[in-house]
Amino acid sequence: MKGLYFQQSSTNEEMFVFQERENLPGTEDYFVKLQVKACALSQINTKLLAEMKMEKDFFPVGREVSGIVLDGILPLDSEDPGLCEVVRVHENYLVHKPEKVTWTEAAGTIRDGVRAYTALHYLSHLSSGKSVLIMDGASAFGTIAIQLAHHRGARVISTACSLEDKQYLERFRPPIARVIDISAGKVHIAESCLEETGGLGVDIVLDAGVRLYSNDDEPPVKLQLLPHKHDVITLLGVGGHWITAEENLQLDPPDSHCLFLKGATVAFLNDEVWNLSNAQQGKYLCILKEVMEKLSAGVFRPQLDEPIPLCEAKVSMEVVQKNQGRKKQVVLF
Repeated sequence: MKGLYFQQSSTNEEMFVFQERENLPGTEDYFVKLQVKACALSQINTKLLAEMKMEKDFFPVGREVSGIVLDGILPLDSEDPGLCEVVRVHENYLVHKPEKVTWTEAAGTIRDGVRAYTALHYLSHLSSGKSVLIMDGASAFGTIAIQLAHHRGARVISTACSLEDKQYLERFRPPIARVIDISAGKVHIAESCLEETGGLGVDIVLDAGVRLYSNDDEPPVKLQLLPHKHDVITLLGVGGHWITAEENLQLDPPDSHCLFLKGATVAFLNDEVWNLSNAQQGKYLCILKEVMEKLSAGVFRPQLDEPIPLCEAKVSMEVVQKNQGRKKQVVLF
């Protein structure tokens, strides 16, 4: 039985390899064997693995899986790759898949659904009537975040990184309050948001990364598609919440003072936060159940690419690891 692995110490261009796996050991208490039907592909955070002392010569690939009876996300320290026919999973990482939900939808929505709930429910306490700015709303994660914000009765503003993304966002129902096209690099996000909110600012900002330095110190791609941290602080309203994916965010004293005057808060969106704390498993399961319920009810409509067979997973994972894919890629068994 083969599985896909990531070579962390690879000296050649082949980052991902298929390897034969030993037969799974007998099931222990609270563990189950899961026959995988679909597995979504997501980037492997090699920096986080190094910080957590979890570096291995071969790291298993694929953790968002759906199976015959159950579906769930494999823990960060799992020895089993989700891109394999059968895996062994602890029951704390599993929830029942609703009948209306397909294998592909279940696997493809888990990670982004958990991230969206973490950002908008736990970190910013989203409620009806709030204004929310979601950066890069046409991404797989942005799509789910917009749908959750709409479901909670929020007014959504989003940025588009291309004309195609802009057209995609303009087709949303209910409609997005404003789509800000930043593909040309000429639109000022802060001005657009303040204009949309009558000068009050946005209640919640969910970014996709920010620029920290001057134009001369940033790479051209980051300059064009990401706002500067000062823009985010400027457009944030009184008592607002800034949820950032920028793990190395640096706030100078003037930045902190501005946030202090607004009574605003900054929170960090760590994709793996629920896996790094065993004490939080109860909350994680509640979120995962909510995600599956919203998926079954049609609240979540994930942006999925066409499913691919296992034999194409290696090439597709290389694209995902380089952050070159827009839609969620799922391997269908």
